[in-house]
Amino acid sequence: MRAVLQRVSEASCMVNGQITGEIDTGFLVLLGIEETDTDEDLNWLAAKIANMRVFSDEEGLMNKALADIGGEILLVSQFTLYAQTKKGNRPSFIRAAKPDKAIPLYEQMIATLQNLTSKKVATGIFGADMKVSLVNDGPVTIIIDTKVRE
Repeated sequence: MRAVLQRVSEASCMVNGQITGEIDTGFLVLLGIEETDTDEDLNWLAAKIANMRVFSDEEGLMNKALADIGGEILLVSQFTLYAQTKKGNRPSFIRAAKPDKAIPLYEQMIATLQNLTSKKVATGIFGADMKVSLVNDGPVTIIIDTKVRE
């Protein structure tokens, strides 16, 4: 799995002109799911997201996690995080999981994050043409890959 975490002061997702999810302070998480991803990848990544300490403390240092600030999550599926661009100029998405594998893992990620944060996770709609808006706070953007774990 790959996730792009963006610390935001607000974010929203629209499908066909309707807001499907919106948050104030927290994380916009773009989530890519690969064919080889497992429950272990999901649980590791969810814990990282829930516990990532990138929110400012009283001294302005990035020491606080979502729970410490009452933050929220907007989770948006994004298969294009698995774009392969080595050959030519048209990306290949062969490594991205097909919907029959990706949808259950996406839904499991929602449930796991809700359990870890004790808050409802706002979402986009899997596979839809989404319009995502955000105000990146910082900017702080972190890329996490469960196969690399840097």
